[in-house]
Amino acid sequence: MATTLLTSQPAWSQAAHGAATATAATADQTSDASASTQLPTVTVDGARSTTFRTSTASVTGIDDAPLRDTPASVSVVNRAMLDDQQARLLSDVVRNDASVGNAYAPVGYYQGFEIRGFPIDLASAIRIDGLTISGEQNVALENKEQVEILKGLAGIDAGVIAPGGVINFVTKRPIDVASVTTSVDSRGSTSAAVDLGHRFGVDDQFGIRINAAKENIHSYVDGANGRRTFGSIAADWNINPRASLQFDAEFQQLIQRSVSGYQLLGGTVVPPAASASTLLGGQSWTKPLTTDALNLNARFDYQFNDAWQGYIAAGRSHTMIDDNVAFAYGCYYVSSCGAGGTSPYFFSSTGDYDVYDFRSPGEYRRNDELKAVLTGKFSTGAIRHELTFGASVQRRVVDLSNAVYDYIGSENIDGPAQAFPPSPNSTSASFPQLDAHQYAVFGVDRITLNDQWQILAGGRELMLRQKSWTSMGGPETGTDKTVFLPQAALVYKPVQPLSLYVSYSKALSLGDQAPVRASNAYAFLPPIESHQVEAGAKYDWQNRLSLTASVFSIDKPFEFAQPDSSDAGYTFVQHGTERHQGIELGASGRATERLTLSASLAAIRARAYDSGSPAYEGHQVINVPRLSATMYADYAMPGVAGLHLLGGVNYVGSKNANEEGSASVPAYFVFNLGASYTTKLGGHKTVVRLAVDNLFNKYYWQDAGEQQGDAYLFLGAPRTARLSLTYDF
Repeated sequence: MATTLLTSQPAWSQAAHGAATATAATADQTSDASASTQLPTVTVDGARSTTFRTSTASVTGIDDAPLRDTPASVSVVNRAMLDDQQARLLSDVVRNDASVGNAYAPVGYYQGFEIRGFPIDLASAIRIDGLTISGEQNVALENKEQVEILKGLAGIDAGVIAPGGVINFVTKRPIDVASVTTSVDSRGSTSAAVDLGHRFGVDDQFGIRINAAKENIHSYVDGANGRRTFGSIAADWNINPRASLQFDAEFQQLIQRSVSGYQLLGGTVVPPAASASTLLGGQSWTKPLTTDALNLNARFDYQFNDAWQGYIAAGRSHTMIDDNVAFAYGCYYVSSCGAGGTSPYFFSSTGDYDVYDFRSPGEYRRNDELKAVLTGKFSTGAIRHELTFGASVQRRVVDLSNAVYDYIGSENIDGPAQAFPPSPNSTSASFPQLDAHQYAVFGVDRITLNDQWQILAGGRELMLRQKSWTSMGGPETGTDKTVFLPQAALVYKPVQPLSLYVSYSKALSLGDQAPVRASNAYAFLPPIESHQVEAGAKYDWQNRLSLTASVFSIDKPFEFAQPDSSDAGYTFVQHGTERHQGIELGASGRATERLTLSASLAAIRARAYDSGSPAYEGHQVINVPRLSATMYADYAMPGVAGLHLLGGVNYVGSKNANEEGSASVPAYFVFNLGASYTTKLGGHKTVVRLAVDNLFNKYYWQDAGEQQGDAYLFLGAPRTARLSLTYDF
């Protein structure tokens, strides 16, 4: 949003205010005419705000699109939930949506996620205010107003994107605010953050907001502590009633030792007694991973007249990562490896594993984007049109070095820990590995036929130009592809609070990179097309509780390491079809006068077909639960003003942990409990929050996904309590 955010007055409040004003005026006139006449007292009651319910989002590419009229599945986690849950990472946020899960999210490393069972593409699926960023970072939350999750294929400016969806961070805009928040957790982590904003000038035409944070991280994994520094600035200038300009900049540095995941024993057995606190293969000489991230956005808006407006937005995002880890992987060098024909790309059946000195300094990734959009409203007879069209240019640059990845020794998951000397080898200088350009023109027309029927029709003409290299001085490979990506939807409103829709979308995504164990190691496969059909319903109950339901089917080519007769034993290929079909249910808002909730459920059937590898078919795709559900609630305690009881539960069903479906991690429930108390100290608002995650200290595997074709397992965090205090001054 380019203009200053204003608090809109609800319709019932405006009506009541108008009635009260009119009544007061009448009372004055009557008093003048006859002092003995007295009007009856008028009492107006207003319900408190629906804390967790959000009515608009911009993640589909249209500013502040009403969610009820958007023919797509969108969930929003707003600032109230972020604060009450004391969220630190995106993984804390997305647990509020049952359709989103972890997909390679180790402690100390940037996190990966899957939506509707498809891993998202970090090069394109993570956005700030609608502009793509380098997703190889853990985006800070201190300066974010809300997080929007678009599930599946939709959105006029999606571009090259994986079929799972998009996650968009919306930044806080300048308002008059001054607050400080301090927090501590049960493991000794501490943090402090400030939020300072002010509007000034004629009619408050200028605004500035500064957020800053410092955090000392005490991890539940031994030896994986770290620290984080963050700062951001948001500035607005309302140039005149028609033009406005906004600018955002944020920087974050994270220094923390990264943690290796477990692997299946012998490729078929989940480690029965793994420890969440063990740093596998840890060596005293390894350095922590360092991530420096910078995100810059600017946007100019102009209102041509009451019907037409447009904007130009530009963004640059880059991350610089020095990756250092004693990495636990496979069992190639131990005698117990391969027993019974098991794969050397997993831990051995007895729990032995190899340790590698992995060093990859100077990992540079950059996203640049320029976008121009024009929107307008007009009519052709009785038919109304809301037209949005524009053009965009994106560039993605990746520079990497020839990393050190050398075997240094072997250990066992049951210990004891051993010390090994580092590799004497050095890395090369960084070199370009990927240079990709996207050029696109796009448009969509929302056609309103009458009060009940709407049609959305549009698409995106996309040109992808990509070059890649697998080593310094190595051969160049390229992609030159032009494709039209259509989308269409039909919306029917039988009654005002209810919307029914059906939609079709097509998208293009980059091919995955082959794993090191494949005969075509590190090669990028060609771009692939995916298709989605979705139908859904959205209902606003008494304008306080939003209910949603959707069914979907998404197809894309199946990408996997196919066993073959090559020297490596595998070749990474695109063959057959991967199809995910599912149903999603959601509710958010105020269920009663005291109870506010956010809940969702997802049931997904994910299968591979016609792959040529029967062992990979006929069962659920790796790391995708058949059923998951989440609920979070806020209950205002009677008799104690300002006291709220908070809590929720997450359920994730069993997930396959290998491509053959012969091993799986069990289903789990995780319960969370908390409270918040709002009072005044020295005349200033003060909020104390307590949150206890994993209340019953559940032992569970939260992630059984793949990274570049190799499967890893990560345990969930044990019970953790956090206490914070926010003081407005």
